[in-house]
Amino acid sequence: MSENVALLGVGTMGAGMAANLLKAGFSLSVYNRTATKARAIDGARFASTPAEAVLDASVIISMLADDAASREVWLDENGALDAAADGAVLVESSTVSPAWIAELAMLAGRRGLDLLDAPVTGSRLQAEAGQLSFLVGGSDSALKKAIPVLKAMSKEIVHFGPVGSGAKMKLINNFLCGVQVASLAEGLVWIERSGLDRDKALAFLKGGAAGSPLLGAISARMASQNYAVNFLLKLMRKDLVYAESEAAQCNVDLKTSEIARTLFEAAIEQGLGDQDMASVIEPLRAR
Repeated sequence: MSENVALLGVGTMGAGMAANLLKAGFSLSVYNRTATKARAIDGARFASTPAEAVLDASVIISMLADDAASREVWLDENGALDAAADGAVLVESSTVSPAWIAELAMLAGRRGLDLLDAPVTGSRLQAEAGQLSFLVGGSDSALKKAIPVLKAMSKEIVHFGPVGSGAKMKLINNFLCGVQVASLAEGLVWIERSGLDRDKALAFLKGGAAGSPLLGAISARMASQNYAVNFLLKLMRKDLVYAESEAAQCNVDLKTSEIARTLFEAAIEQGLGDQDMASVIEPLRAR
């Protein structure tokens, strides 16, 4: 496959995405602010700047931590936007605010370029397996151009509407996930202190009305205290902040998000921000 793809950000999620793009036969260039991570992607062309990465790329994907990181990679000196080739499709797959997506789409439009906001659901394991779900906002024509590239990394691609729709859907998804993880942490500490058999209690919960794939995965990490990163704790806190702000634009007050966020912030204060979000339980255990 001769199509050139650029991937900006090869961290927890981006590394798996890069591997699947290469497996699918795309010619791939990669950039990462920590250069050693980009150099470690075997088979990809290393780029020292975003501008260098996007030269001749027909599809440019960014997978970054937040609004600030995205803005830097697209707009700073040697940024990707000014260097993007005519006709390239820009794909912002980071979990960022709809306000930033609207601004980036406007700036891309001034250059005559289409932007898709296409954040993903799934964590490190799904990225590595090519089983992500892309939540897409943008035009039909831009999505048609990007679909072969997105398919190489995903199990499904859901088009929710115009630019900004994917970002909104992702924040709703992560709001619900963050609240569930926080409540699971409280519930599991309650189980541990109650005298109940923890394994039996979790087996019941996973198979009952309270069960979900997220509860199953996160409860196993909490029980084993295995916090190898699948989803960074500090990024869940960031997503809840974005969700609260965006919901407020619709006159919705996310009270449950505010409560959950305090638990993630307590974990960050104890130095757990760079561990898996399941580690949110540890400050509760220590009380």
